[in-house]
Amino acid sequence: MKITSVNNELVKDTVKLQQKKYRDEKGLFLLEGEKCIEEAILPGIELEYVFVKEGYNKFNEFNPIETTDSVLAKISTTTSAPKCVAVGKQIKPEWNRNYTKVILLESIKDAGNLGTILRTACAFNIDAVILYGDTVDLYNPKCVRASVGNLWKVPVFRINELEELKSVTKSLKPIATLPKNSNSVWLKDFRENNNLLIMFGAESDGLSDELVKYSDECGKSITIEMSKNVESLNLSISAGVIMYNIFAQ
Repeated sequence: MKITSVNNELVKDTVKLQQKKYRDEKGLFLLEGEKCIEEAILPGIELEYVFVKEGYNKFNEFNPIETTDSVLAKISTTTSAPKCVAVGKQIKPEWNRNYTKVILLESIKDAGNLGTILRTACAFNIDAVILYGDTVDLYNPKCVRASVGNLWKVPVFRINELEELKSVTKSLKPIATLPKNSNSVWLKDFRENNNLLIMFGAESDGLSDELVKYSDECGKSITIEMSKNVESLNLSISAGVIMYNIFAQ
């Protein structure tokens, strides 16, 4: 099969997957570039179809659609169009009550941050990640790229209500990550590394009051010790530092 027009109906439908509303409606998402597609194939992500540049000899087992640079540029979200773009089916993992190392991300807005944190979570063998509240879409193309093929190596769940969170994670101790206060301990003094729910808040606002209260009632809060000359760290850096210190030691 070959498509050369940007006005082709399949091309138009694929472009719509750049929007969360359409991704949710169809249960599909974009995979841009050879490495991204290869990494999705390994864990068994089902591909609906694959567009490849004319003469590009890859993914022949999926009966790829040969196309042009202009079509690839249209369906891709990157500055320079890749030689291949695929459409994959979203996956919905099932919660395992035996999880002992879980992180929660609340109302994260930056898709690049989310992808980087997921990549880091894989590096430190986190069992699962919870997206809580108004967190950016897991299948945002920028998140898919930033995770560098690690998006499917750790199960990711979306939870919007506190009661559901409490029910799902009742075997885990909630740990808030906060600026230093009278109730928090320095990360260097924190000694637990199992049966934990480590909670990270939004880039600008931090954790909501309800999650801070939840940690005060059932767990505790931790703070990264650092120079007084620096007010804060980037969220993905903070998450990496905390996951390394708690789970990789």
